[in-house]
Amino acid sequence: MSLINVTNLTFAYDGSYDNIFENVSFQLDSDWKLGFTGRNGRGKTTFLNLLLGKYEYSGNISAHVSFEYFPFHVENKEVNTIGVIGDIAPDFPHWELLRELSLLKVDEDVLYRSFDTLSNGEQTKVLLAALFLKENSFLLIDEPTNHLDMNARQLVSDYLNSKSGFILVSHDRSFLDNCVDHILSINKTNVDIQKGNFSEWWENKKRQDNFELAENEKLRKDIKRLSDAADRTSHWSHEVEKTKNGTRNSGSKVDKGYVGHKAAKMMKRSKGIEQRQQSAIDERSKLLKNIENAESLKISQLAYHKNQLVELENVSIYYGEKMVCSDISFTIGQGERIALTGKNGSGKSSIIKLICGENLNYTGTFRKGSQLKISYVSQDTSHLQGNLTDYARDNGIDESLFKSILRKLDFARVQFEKDIASFSGGQKKKVLIAKSLCEKVHLHIWDEPLNFIDIISRMQIEELLLSYSSTILFVEHDSEFCKNIATKIVEL
Repeated sequence: MSLINVTNLTFAYDGSYDNIFENVSFQLDSDWKLGFTGRNGRGKTTFLNLLLGKYEYSGNISAHVSFEYFPFHVENKEVNTIGVIGDIAPDFPHWELLRELSLLKVDEDVLYRSFDTLSNGEQTKVLLAALFLKENSFLLIDEPTNHLDMNARQLVSDYLNSKSGFILVSHDRSFLDNCVDHILSINKTNVDIQKGNFSEWWENKKRQDNFELAENEKLRKDIKRLSDAADRTSHWSHEVEKTKNGTRNSGSKVDKGYVGHKAAKMMKRSKGIEQRQQSAIDERSKLLKNIENAESLKISQLAYHKNQLVELENVSIYYGEKMVCSDISFTIGQGERIALTGKNGSGKSSIIKLICGENLNYTGTFRKGSQLKISYVSQDTSHLQGNLTDYARDNGIDESLFKSILRKLDFARVQFEKDIASFSGGQKKKVLIAKSLCEKVHLHIWDEPLNFIDIISRMQIEELLLSYSSTILFVEHDSEFCKNIATKIVEL
């Protein structure tokens, strides 16, 4: 066991006037299996880079272990996979590599294939195996699930559960629950560490939030009651004081000493009430600072004149002579939320491209409703650049609605002034989803929309899709999201 101490950490990027971390202090144990969570843009990847010494910061980070970051950058992907592993972990015992590959269900023959011929999932598993060949290191694992299908996610989660000594950034609730024993969360105003998995942390957070909301309401009522009492007492004191120089109704002289004593007593009482009121205000100011903004989203789809929007019957799709999927049959009806599932490479994206209107070579029967309007969210965000105002104009969507949705998805107003290219991966995905929600269409098609998106935003999107009779076809490997949302599953 070794401790990693973070003391008074403060950091902001060059040219930025808002700190990502400010006087943050906490302690980690290098034996923990640590899940790392927080909303997009809060600084998870930044913190990993600070551990790696990539940026200058004020404060102190002390550790008696070295840090290794995943995913590794592979300079030359054309060399054999075993050469890539050798560059990452020189002088590794071959039997240890075979053991790690076996745990990850990767065949040994991939070692002697060019790395670029491996699927994204195979590349992820091979690099994870190389990561765990590193001895005496604390491992920083940044979103390993983004290129893994559901089966591969379960396999990798089981693999990580057998290990220890890592920080894992992931937004997949089931994945985290299966393989971590502590949660490190970046909240609005602090960094918090709790023992347990994500679901346990989330239940604790909800209990704390509910307690703070109830306490806030109680103090709000107390402040109102005390404020009214202070006003009344101050008024009575003032009225009594005014009688010192007057006469009683009977015409006799006023006892000024008595009246002065009574006025002073009332003033003292008024001061006491004001102090209690200020104390309640101070207590209230400590609450609600870490309650997340998770306002409801809205979707306004157009009604289509027919119940059935799309039909595929025995459809097979080809790229040249290569068949990427065969004999696919399903329909999309109004109000259906259809999860398109299957292993990587099974043809999910090709089916989506066909429905969206790309000119693909296929056999079988494919029918799509005339004048059917579709909104598509792609996996790729690399094309995003420029400011949000221009992006809204160029895509013909309402700018105020677009930015309102982004605000609800935890965008700070300062983000609206930045180049989209500088956004985090999750923030870029939110731009695509917000754009899609602004479009007046009959059908939404989302291809892996949740990659990089934080868990609270995923829950907002779940609530949105459940609250409206939305029609959506989606590919998503987050098993919890699919379980909660899908009315129909089409497995390729």
